[in-house]
Amino acid sequence: MNFDLLFANAELLLINKPSGLLSVPGRGADKQDCVIHRVQRQFPEALIAHRLDMATSGLLLLARGAAAQRRLSMAFEARRVHKRYQAILQGEMAGPDVGEDEGEVNLPLSADWPNRPLQKVDLLAGKPSLTRYCVLSRGQGQTRVALEPVTGRTHQLRVHMLALGHPIVGDTLYGGGHATERLCLHACALSLPDWGLSFESPPEF
Repeated sequence: MNFDLLFANAELLLINKPSGLLSVPGRGADKQDCVIHRVQRQFPEALIAHRLDMATSGLLLLARGAAAQRRLSMAFEARRVHKRYQAILQGEMAGPDVGEDEGEVNLPLSADWPNRPLQKVDLLAGKPSLTRYCVLSRGQGQTRVALEPVTGRTHQLRVHMLALGHPIVGDTLYGGGHATERLCLHACALSLPDWGLSFESPPEF
């Protein structure tokens, strides 16, 4: 088994995805190694329920069969699946005296078509996008934050942190680092109230 299986029952599979592994195959023969292909070798009925960016690590949920996938899709659409991430940001966010230890970013996002796969803040045509954040620690020119994506847009957390002026460390797409660094973004908690389940996976950074 060449994936880190954390949980399995009749409907669900949960893995800890490493940074650098695609959730689903991309275009080209060199982009076929991915979570779904690895998992389906052991669980042929497995289907993707949501995705993590290739550079993002952490908790990734899969459904066992079409019925489970439909149930999960409905839960995601109704925002009955709650996800939390940890990230390390460039720069030290201003302190609590200006009320920035907790807050939210409510900025609509759309594809930056001339520069795909980049996304951008688009106040006119973007889709509503909301991220809640909480500062966990500061030091040495960086800030560790907990992030809760209320909506689930492509690159939402990465673009919203950039909009705050603090790109995620290691984010080569949005100005947070170089290719030698990993993206310091990890899906660390996932709760499924409809199933009575919750999971945690601490980041390695």
